Amino acid sequence: MNLIQRWQQTRQAFHPTFWVANVLELFERFAFYGSKAVLTVFLANKVGLAEEAGTLAGLFSGVIYSLPIVAGVFVDKYGFRKTLMACFFIFCVGYLLIGLGGMAWGTSVVQAVGTKPYMIAVLLLTAVGGSLIKPCIVGTVARTSTEDSRALGYSIYYTLVNLGGAIGPMIAMTVRENIGIEFVLVMSSVTSGLLLLGTLIFFDEPQSAVGEPEKRTFSKVFSEMILVFGNLKFILFLVIFSGFWIMFWQIFYLLPFYTTDVLHYSRFEVIETVDAWGVIVFTIPMTALVKKWKPFTAMIIGFLVSSVAWLFVGASTSILLTVIGIGIYALGEATQAPRFYEYVSSLAPREQIGTFMGFAFLPVAIGSFSAGKVADVLRLTYMNTNPSMMWFVVAGIGFGSVVLMVMYDRLNPMIDRLSEQLGGVLPLVLFALYGLAAHRYDYWVLLGLLAVSGLISQLYPAGGRSRSFMAFSILSIFLHALVFFVIK
Repeated sequence: MNLIQRWQQTRQAFHPTFWVANVLELFERFAFYGSKAVLTVFLANKVGLAEEAGTLAGLFSGVIYSLPIVAGVFVDKYGFRKTLMACFFIFCVGYLLIGLGGMAWGTSVVQAVGTKPYMIAVLLLTAVGGSLIKPCIVGTVARTSTEDSRALGYSIYYTLVNLGGAIGPMIAMTVRENIGIEFVLVMSSVTSGLLLLGTLIFFDEPQSAVGEPEKRTFSKVFSEMILVFGNLKFILFLVIFSGFWIMFWQIFYLLPFYTTDVLHYSRFEVIETVDAWGVIVFTIPMTALVKKWKPFTAMIIGFLVSSVAWLFVGASTSILLTVIGIGIYALGEATQAPRFYEYVSSLAPREQIGTFMGFAFLPVAIGSFSAGKVADVLRLTYMNTNPSMMWFVVAGIGFGSVVLMVMYDRLNPMIDRLSEQLGGVLPLVLFALYGLAAHRYDYWVLLGLLAVSGLISQLYPAGGRSRSFMAFSILSIFLHALVFFVIK
């Protein structure tokens, strides 16, 4: 079979809507990664929120990666086409409003609301729209490909996502250098508007497949959250693995400032793309290499390699070593990624694998929320005095997470027993530990949330009241932390 015949066979294996959806996804990734590449620098240098730029950027990405499980309900209720149009409309408005925060003619609006409240509001608005894109595109890929071609379909989708991550920042750099950093957000807004028009004209609603799972509802998602958050073993793994993503997000939250202020290289977007290009280059060979490894072995080695990478970045204020370090991080990412979902599935109860896998993206969100604050603290503490220490701390987060991963794997039986025996007591222990880091008046707020958790757990005893109470309590602590340590 020659190349042309192979292409014809590949093209015929997918419905035309598959190709439309993937083209839309590619350009959406250009807009998203372009804006993400400059967001922290924009917030710090153009908007004037220098002390909390990373925290706000972490809030933005964290919300985007927290909500897809809920966003799927809208896809089931309103369909792929309408939800995708809503996503691009919100993106179009949201990106423009973010850019407005750094423009002279938007000053009066921003000052009337307050700079920080305004930016939080528009970032959250845009993030809510962004959360709709993944279930739309992934669901379309599933519906518009045959059983035999589905694996190839997902491979095409993820390749385009990585291309967006590699090319988007380069487009942003061109716009920033020639027009201004605020116009990168305007570019993303215009792109989203064109994607809205493209969806309206070219995107056909995919047909439902025979034997497709029942449609999701908010009550079903709510029940699943109780079930998953009540599983200590599963949640503990997600929290520990978020250390990998805390390191990853520093590429966007800390590295741009290091590149411009320490390396004295103005094109920080170029350095940001090294990880995406590395993942594109390394994924296929590393997938083949680790195919026969145990999932945990591949994950630990990949995690360890990615942690070592930051030692190279911190070893010298050299552009070359920085590029090498980010390339090594990409190698570690490509090593662990192919086996991550396989390992996660082994942690879930056998009869509930599908439900638990729907929450496997949470480490990305947890990592983003945490990484933004970490980036701000490191930048303000060490950037002007000891910049290498920033990267040694990031490496330390990785090494510490690797140690916790090994301990977690070795202590799995004990964790299972603790989950069963201390399910009802654990939230109170978490409350006590959390209270040590909270202000005094926060105690009453959190205690109230825990009381409400206990009440609701009596009404929704999924997996037993003890597990329900633990699930609601963890959600309460997360909500409390978000309100008092991010939005405050």
